[in-house]
Amino acid sequence: MAESTRRPVPAQAVAIPQDGGLVRTISWTGAFWIASGVPALVLFSIGSIAATIGTPSVLVWALSVFFGLIQSFTYAEIAGMFPQKSGGTSVYGAMAWVPYSKFVAPVSVWCNWLAWSPVLTIGAGLAAGYLLTALFPADAAINTWSVTLLDLGFLKDGLAVRFNAQFLIGAALLLLVFALQHHGVLRAARVQMVVGIAVLVPLLLVGLVPLLGGDVALHNFAPFVPLNGAWNLGGGTLFAGGLFLAAWSAYAFETAVCYTREFKNPGRDTAKALFSAGGVCVVIYLLVPFAFQGSLGVERLVSPGIVDGTGVAGAMVDMIGGGAFVGNLLIVMLILALLLTIMTTMAGSSRTLYQGARDGWLPRYLGRANKHGAPTRAMWTDLGFSLVLLLLSDYVFVLAASTVCYMVFNFLNLNAGWLHRVDNGHLERPWRAPTVLIVAGTVLAFVNALLLGWGSSVWGPGALWTGLVAAALVVPVFAYRHFVRDKGVFPPSMYEQTGGSVPVRKAGMRPYLTLAGGVAMVALGQVLAHVSG
Repeated sequence: MAESTRRPVPAQAVAIPQDGGLVRTISWTGAFWIASGVPALVLFSIGSIAATIGTPSVLVWALSVFFGLIQSFTYAEIAGMFPQKSGGTSVYGAMAWVPYSKFVAPVSVWCNWLAWSPVLTIGAGLAAGYLLTALFPADAAINTWSVTLLDLGFLKDGLAVRFNAQFLIGAALLLLVFALQHHGVLRAARVQMVVGIAVLVPLLLVGLVPLLGGDVALHNFAPFVPLNGAWNLGGGTLFAGGLFLAAWSAYAFETAVCYTREFKNPGRDTAKALFSAGGVCVVIYLLVPFAFQGSLGVERLVSPGIVDGTGVAGAMVDMIGGGAFVGNLLIVMLILALLLTIMTTMAGSSRTLYQGARDGWLPRYLGRANKHGAPTRAMWTDLGFSLVLLLLSDYVFVLAASTVCYMVFNFLNLNAGWLHRVDNGHLERPWRAPTVLIVAGTVLAFVNALLLGWGSSVWGPGALWTGLVAAALVVPVFAYRHFVRDKGVFPPSMYEQTGGSVPVRKAGMRPYLTLAGGVAMVALGQVLAHVSG
């Protein structure tokens, strides 16, 4: 009967040149430490979200991280189904969509990479800014000189391509991270364990000291209404904008499943890595925003230094005390935190590119690893793309545009959970999510689609369309790889886990109705944003 419901892959399937490939050298603890840069992402946008929504920003963070936790159950199940693949949820989700559309599946992989890769830019830029601020006066020539190469004000006021000292230092930091990861995932995990401890402990202190010391003032949470003064449609739009941007940080611990192909025991390690990373994120994303707002108040949170990230260290000193010495230590910690997020991102996003090439979605040259099992060609691509983004003057716009891609990725892959249940129910699942959580994840897929259309408008009129255009760029890339290079046939590694056979479509019209429903939710969000003014 199994033979009657499967069809073989054509014999002329195109092979990818063999190399050493990724190697199984880490356990779930290694992936946990590689993903330990995610908690520090809260510092990237804590000021921006407070400046957008006001006192309810703590609710934004709490809801967002719990959304991410619910979604992780779907991701844990589908990741365990493909122990021979790396690259994260988008790769595993693409396997559910490919029987229905060859063009939808690569969008999943591409959007995941576009969502993660800007972390390299933002982290390197902020770390460079901290170094310049710590070492030189604000009016020093090294801090003030800048050469504008291109004005992009038509996308957002003040946006430009420019060259300055921040770019040069940021580029040096990216090269440092590349060197650390060149020798494979095991060495990278060991380095990140040391850095992770040095970062997570101070983050916990920042969250706990104000609470235990009685420095959290309840009046800093009142009135608990959006900045427009009411919970009306306008206030809802601001809240949706906060949830939209927070998703980029609070959902991000799903990166722990990028290393399935490198786990010693993928069946056991995949779920453990994801849920341990998620548990830490829940604690940090609840404590840190609450402590920041309760101790400093919204007025301080929305100051330019915290919004752009340069004043976060000073704010943390005010929260826990200790004077100049502690302040310098916190600056070092923040620089380490930013390096940690860069390491987390380069490790995960490069593996997404690597597996995308192995499975036939992306250019072949990305699908090679060096003798240490590091996907260096994909890492070089990450580095080059990040250097281009590092030239931009507004990282919040980059963050908003990449969040558009991240919401598209989440929509597709949360729906991949039920789609795999329908089409690939026969495949082994080392960890199976409760069905109610698969359903909850599907509901959140449409919530994310609504936030994509509604919340993105808060971050500039060009954010949504810039993100969607960036997502669509994969179509010609995939078309050339698949139809020109591979003659319309996927590589054998694409169906390695299914025994070399292409899944038969059993879901009927439901996947297409799902896509239509997603588009409708984005359109509804745009209407709500327009009506709210």
